[in-house]
Amino acid sequence: MSAPLAPVYVYELPVRLWHGINALAITVLAISGYLIASPLPSPVGEASEHFLMGYIRFAHFAAGYVLAIGLLGRLYWAFAGNEHARQIFLPPLLQAHFWDGVLQEVLWYAFLTKSPRHYIGHNPLAILAMHFVLVWGTLFMIFTGFALYGEGEGQGSWQYTLFSSWLLPLFGDSQTVHTWHHLVMWFIVCFVLIHIYVAVREDKLSGQSMLSTIVNGWRTFKDDKPVDDAH
Repeated sequence: MSAPLAPVYVYELPVRLWHGINALAITVLAISGYLIASPLPSPVGEASEHFLMGYIRFAHFAAGYVLAIGLLGRLYWAFAGNEHARQIFLPPLLQAHFWDGVLQEVLWYAFLTKSPRHYIGHNPLAILAMHFVLVWGTLFMIFTGFALYGEGEGQGSWQYTLFSSWLLPLFGDSQTVHTWHHLVMWFIVCFVLIHIYVAVREDKLSGQSMLSTIVNGWRTFKDDKPVDDAH
């Protein structure tokens, strides 16, 4: 039996930093967003002595800015970094080999095959899910979030001019935007839970590193299976 493949450097430092910052921002946004939609009971005492919902809203707005700025930086690194940095932004949707890889990964996750394929970067199903759920879902949340924020800031604000002025009429009213903003938040939360489960599962069963790779950037292989290409 031949030796496992040598470790490969996959995720550069900016990608790994974005992953951690993005995860933290989404966590803060999800929790604070839930509390904004379903406020806590009013604290006891004079209102002037409390600013609980104000702090929650500030945390939500601050995390929203972090999410938006982080995505801009990540978009830049998608073109400045290595080929793996752009995988989730430019999926090869017109390539038959890519869709064959998606099908194989679905079968692997459904426990219908015992032979997973190895990939240096993301596997095809991960690329597909991250592109449509994480990239486009995050963009949707940023645009709708700034549209709602701009409504509160008023018509003279840049947030209103760039987002609220056209997006609120597109949806009909701000309440509809609120509803979709809230629903997509739950969609992203479900994606995050599945993402964590899959990462742990792959780390244990696939014969290649997952959790350590997003920490140190190196993909290691525990067997000698050939490596496929998601592109």
